[in-house]
Amino acid sequence: MGEGKFIGRDLIEKIEDIRRSKVIVYFTGDRVPFSARIAEDAVRPLYDHLLELDFDYLKEKDGIKRIDLFLYSRGGDISVPWRIVSMIREFCDEFNVLIPYKAQSAATLLSLGADNIVMGRKAELGPIDPTLERVATSEGVIPPKTIAVEDVNSFLSFIKERANINDQEALASVVNNLIKEIGSLALGRVNRAHHHIRLVARKLLTTRREKMDEEKISTIIETLTEKIYSHGHAIARREAKDIGLPVVYPDSELENLMWQLYLRYEKYLGLRDPLYPEVLIGDKEEYEIKDLPIAVIESRKKLHLFKTNVKLIKKRQVPPNPQININLAIQLPPGIRPEDIPQKTRQVLNSLLSQIGRMLPELVRQELIRQSPVIGIEGRVYGGRWVEEA
Repeated sequence: MGEGKFIGRDLIEKIEDIRRSKVIVYFTGDRVPFSARIAEDAVRPLYDHLLELDFDYLKEKDGIKRIDLFLYSRGGDISVPWRIVSMIREFCDEFNVLIPYKAQSAATLLSLGADNIVMGRKAELGPIDPTLERVATSEGVIPPKTIAVEDVNSFLSFIKERANINDQEALASVVNNLIKEIGSLALGRVNRAHHHIRLVARKLLTTRREKMDEEKISTIIETLTEKIYSHGHAIARREAKDIGLPVVYPDSELENLMWQLYLRYEKYLGLRDPLYPEVLIGDKEEYEIKDLPIAVIESRKKLHLFKTNVKLIKKRQVPPNPQININLAIQLPPGIRPEDIPQKTRQVLNSLLSQIGRMLPELVRQELIRQSPVIGIEGRVYGGRWVEEA
């Protein structure tokens, strides 16, 4: 842990001194199974950090207002990178990203807007082909849980090129089957996402101080969207450089600091310690985690944590609508008649029997549930928000 409430401020300051820059960390954890992602809600706290940056001492050195975004993320909302990059560029002359490890999908897209991509030996970029979340449709079609945009395009290309189906009626039949599988509205979203990701990537690449020629821009976009066939493919720094990206290799001192800073957040967010629901809940029926940190935005002067709550509940296979009938007829011992019992005692006994009669069905129902077999654990994540810690 760093100084006070800060996590990595001491290392951030050392990187700033080496880089002659101002460093902001945007780190979305991928702890199993409660991971974070790049999202619109990070834009506002990032702006707070930008407002606190002091470039006075940098002007005395080389006159360049330089911002480095230390980035770790498995991906997220593809509409967010443009908002972050265009906002950061309002505050600097040069914008770079520092990547110690994973910067995949939407994080790769964000990196396209940088003047330089500083990649350590473990750094990974990834394809930027978007994946659409499952949505309900008015057609009664239940699409797959997620739809990879390039999977749809690849399927249609396969039908025309590899399967050699060019007959219009046959193609129409294939398209109709595709609509039945994922829904026409989902196909419309696929088409929009296909064009949108290319538009955003092009806009990001053209924000660089050193302009790229059109051929290089087209090659980068085509490679990252179409030519890498697995969304999980890791693009190391040599491959990234071959693609045409402005990759910079850090020297040993900077790379060590970048890795140490990564390890600081890895430990703080528990990335190597999965939270297995079945272990957490144990023999309890419910288990709750409050204020679990899953993402960080940090700079020299500020620290924001994204905290969320998690509730786990055991799901049991309970018989539907069990009928619980309890007869509380109590027989007195031989030789004792009701009238032998004092009236007040009879009243107390009758009252107790009445209360027990009302309580027992619920107690029996709860015990029935408790003894029913467990068929799973239901998890609910709620109350997520950015909290300013320092």
